Amino acid sequence: MDEVLTALEQQVECYRALAKLAEAQHEHVQQNATEQLLLVLSRRQEVLDRIASLEAAIAPARKQWGAFVAALDPQRRVAADAMLAETRMLLEQITAADRNDALVLQQRKLNLSREISQATAARRVNRSYAAAAYGAANASMDVKK
Repeated sequence: MDEVLTALEQQVECYRALAKLAEAQHEHVQQNATEQLLLVLSRRQEVLDRIASLEAAIAPARKQWGAFVAALDPQRRVAADAMLAETRMLLEQITAADRNDALVLQQRKLNLSREISQATAARRVNRSYAAAAYGAANASMDVKK
């Protein structure tokens, strides 16, 4: 039981760290700071790997949570429930932040695609104008003359 509670405490700390990293990620997304964003994403993956390893110790107790907490003394039961509730709250907060960042990045992608399409169309118009104004370009040159 102590092993599970210790793993749960460590997992809560990991989720707190993820929440801070999600805030940093949001800043980098807003500032379009790609290099810093990649560093944050790398750090987040490290924390997620740690959470996964802790989950191996917690999963059996989580599957039978009612029986697990019933076997604890009242003070530890309250602490275990509080840690589980904080984990859920942090996970929801992180998920919402990620969803918002994904929307920002998706909007940037759409804007960039639109700009590329406009530039391509402008190039076609310029070529058509040049051809109409100056005649079609002669593709070959007679170098013998």
